[in-house]
Amino acid sequence: MKGVILAGGLGSRLHPLTKITNKHLLPVYDRPMIHYPLLTLVDAGIRDILIVTGGNHAGEFLRLLGNGREFGLEDIAYTYQEGEGGIADALSLARHFADGEKIVVILGDNIIEGDIRRPVTAFREQPRGARILLKKVPDPSRFGVPEMRDGRIVSIEEKPKLAKSEYAVVGIYMYDAAVFDIISSLKPSARNELEITDVNNHDLARGELRHDLLEGWWTDAGTFESLFRASMLVRERMIEKLTARIG
Repeated sequence: MKGVILAGGLGSRLHPLTKITNKHLLPVYDRPMIHYPLLTLVDAGIRDILIVTGGNHAGEFLRLLGNGREFGLEDIAYTYQEGEGGIADALSLARHFADGEKIVVILGDNIIEGDIRRPVTAFREQPRGARILLKKVPDPSRFGVPEMRDGRIVSIEEKPKLAKSEYAVVGIYMYDAAVFDIISSLKPSARNELEITDVNNHDLARGELRHDLLEGWWTDAGTFESLFRASMLVRERMIEKLTARIG
């Protein structure tokens, strides 16, 4: 199984910080943001990883991460997304890298407290389709929101004005090789983007979408508030671990 980190876009919500660097290279407490999704994949046992980046600062990823030896990797692959065509458009660039294998996709600004080993293991055993992670949040309308019925997802709506549940679709997705054919069949949304929610609804309609609830906290870091919150959460976790070792 391979891993894909989506770290493109212009990060306009974090201007003026992103006028001089890519959003995913900004610090979250004591590390560059991109370290967190990379460590999440490595911790789940994934060693073959592609980073999809874009904008004017793409070369800085290579300078920061190199070949990935710092993370126990033999190599990291890179590719470039021109413009801002949406998450699904960025993912489409990973077709050749995936080479028919299952992939675990994580957004470059997603930071979690725990790990994704259990859902990744479940997806390895899943015959086909997709698997997504859900988390109960206070502001689900900022994200893709699943409508739940008897513990099952019946639909997913992207950034709805009125959320149909308290859950958000976390920016961690798992797909089989069919995802690239699904993406190629999509039409741009009203935002002129290829939406990852449309991909997930396609698998849902075929009865091939599974989900897990993410344990521990989760946050994105795409706004000033969420970037600050991410730093505070990471800091608190580090203090807790240090206190436990001392105790």
